[in-house]
Formats: sequence, structure tokens, C-alpha cells
Amino acid sequence: MAHVVIVGAGQAGAAVAAKLRALGHDGQITMIGEEPSPPYQRPPLSKAYLLGEMEEERLWLRAPDFWGQHNIALKLGTKVTAIDTGAQTVTVGGETIAYDDLVLTTGSTPRRLPAAVGGDLGGVYTVRTLADVDAMRAEFQPGRNLVVVGGGYIGLEAAAVARKLGLNVTVIEMAPRILQRVAAPETSAYFRKLHGDAGAVILEETGLDRLVGDGHVSAVRLKDGRELPADFVIAGVGITPGAELAEAAGIAIENGIRTDETGQTSAPHVWAAGDCASFPHNGGRIRLESVGNAIDQGELVAENIMGAGVVYQAKPWFWSDQYDCKLQIAGLNTGYDRVVTRQTEGEAVSYWYYQGDRLLAVDAMNDSRAYMVGKRLIEMGKAPDAAKISDPATDLKALLKG
Repeated sequence: MAHVVIVGAGQAGAAVAAKLRALGHDGQITMIGEEPSPPYQRPPLSKAYLLGEMEEERLWLRAPDFWGQHNIALKLGTKVTAIDTGAQTVTVGGETIAYDDLVLTTGSTPRRLPAAVGGDLGGVYTVRTLADVDAMRAEFQPGRNLVVVGGGYIGLEAAAVARKLGLNVTVIEMAPRILQRVAAPETSAYFRKLHGDAGAVILEETGLDRLVGDGHVSAVRLKDGRELPADFVIAGVGITPGAELAEAAGIAIENGIRTDETGQTSAPHVWAAGDCASFPHNGGRIRLESVGNAIDQGELVAENIMGAGVVYQAKPWFWSDQYDCKLQIAGLNTGYDRVVTRQTEGEAVSYWYYQGDRLLAVDAMNDSRAYMVGKRLIEMGKAPDAAKISDPATDLKALLKG
């Protein structure tokens, strides 16, 4: 019976294992994860879990007995140190495990601030794992000073939690605006105002010189010479794909583990899915860091291990919760040349990204209808006239029929 080994016990790995069993795979399945916890969802870590509104057990992707009931062997708290694609084995500690198919769902790793600028001081955190958040939770006490380095979604989510808990929060962003890499100026302005209204300080075009402290951070010195008091610091400066293991095994790398449209890597019987994998998309190659991609790509790899030969058609979607705002994003805005604003009654607003006459993406703030309709339109290849989108009287659902 074919043995499928999955390296990485996160969202993508769990999707592969569960889908294989759902499709009738009756061979061995072994899932290996570095963390001691069973597979869990990461997005709530910087939101509900950090706020104390969600218990650890609610993070788990499956009930604890699911894995045993489906004969899926979990090896947790352990690390794969080598892959031999010729012998079709992985090394885990002193053990060698043979595979018929290997799936790499090795995720991604947060970039840390360099030791040269004080990144190795105590009180400096990243937000990626359950252990990361557990380590910093005691820091979130009213009146304390938090400096967030990086104005991306992770940093802004942590800043929102801190303000809700009564901390003094400053976000520093080296680029001219927060969210510059991922969103239009309109979306950046929306969240700049949201955080400002909540009492957070947003400093854009502001570089970090170094963290100051004797063993533990006490201040953040900026490039312009200012010093900000800091009881602790959260670095939200991006992530890198978990491709080291694959690269050491001679598997092709291109902004992550390179796969074809079926999820197969350059090595026979080796697949990749989730944050770590780059794949063909619209004549180019992309890597998506999202729950939706991890699930869809993981399930597709499971289907193809079973012989389906299915090609991956990504349908990107993302979300972020900050204060009382739920941001939902459909599509990818790469290459947009104009943004159309739709403002309806109340706090709902959405920004629609166009490239010429083609609709690329939608950012919807507290507007689930705009998100759902936008997502459907993008998947259908439809692009409504911009004047209709901007007119609050337009029935969005009617655009699906046009």
C-alpha cells in the first residue's frame, strides 16, 4: 500500500491528509510537524486568540480523535532534517521513513529583525506560531508601550489588539504608506484613519535605526534620531517560504518550492502546497500566503496523488480583522491602473481594482456583499462598468446576470 508522507502539519498538510482519506486512499499517511500542537488555524492567532476571545482548542482544525480515527499518523514536535529523493526517504531524528509520495507543506517563516539592530534583545517578537503568541501574551497589559515594526496586515492586526487592550501603540513603516506592497492608497488611507481614530500612532516613511536596551528592549531609535519608549516590540516585516529542506535535497526553487500546475515539484513523487509553493498563474508564477490557497492547493495535490491529473486554478481570497472592521479581499490587484470606490450607507466601503476594462480585485471593508459579488465576477471573468460600481443605487447582484 502506498505510503504518503506529509512534511508540515499546518493548514495545507491537514488538507492533504483529510482529502486523501475522503478520496479513499487506504495506504499509510504520516504527517510530520515541528510544533507540538495538532494542526491548527493560524489567522486567529493575531486576532481573537491574542485578545483572549478564543481558546487553544478552538484553533484546532480537527477534533483530537480525528487523526487516529482516520489512521493518519501524527509525528509532532519533531523535525525532518533531510530528504533523499533518489531513495525516497526522509530523515526524522535518527529515523528514516520511506515514502511512495512526499508532500511538502513546510509553510513560511517570519523575518526577524537582525541582531545588528538589536533584534536579539528580549521582548522582541514575531507573530507566526502558537508559541510565538503564547510567549508575548503577558506583555499585553494596559498602559504599556508597544512599537510595531512594519505596517502590513500582521503588524496592523497586532496593533489593533493592543489598542483594544489599552496599550500605547506606535507602528513604524519604512515605505511611504502602510500596506503599500499589497493595497491601493485608498485602502491604506482607510486603515491609517481607522488606527488613528483608535488612538494608535502610525509613522510612515520612518526607518528603524536600532532597538535600544540592556538585554531587554527599552526603546526604539528611529533613523531621524527620535527614540520611542518600548516595553516590547513586534516585528511584522514579512515572511520567507519554507524551502530550505527542499533546496538541500536538490529540488528546484523559485520564490519557494517550484511546482507545475498539478502541484508536482522537480523531483519525482514529490509535491508541494501552501505558503511554501510557487506555481504557474496567468502566464507567470506566484506564491500565495492564504488559508484558501493552502486548503485548495492541498486538496488538489491529494487528488493528483490519487491520479486525477487536475490543473490548479487559483481563486485568491484573503481577510483581516482590525477593531470592528472586517476586510475581505477577492482576487489579486497586481498590475491595476485605477481604483473605483463604492461607498454605501454606514461604514461599508469597497475599492475595485481595474486594469483597463478588466476587474482584478476587490477590497471590501464591512461590506460582505461587495466581496461576494466581486469574487464571483472575477471568477466569471466579468468586469462591470465602473460607473455602475461607484453608484450606490446599483444592485450588485444584478451585475452577475449582466
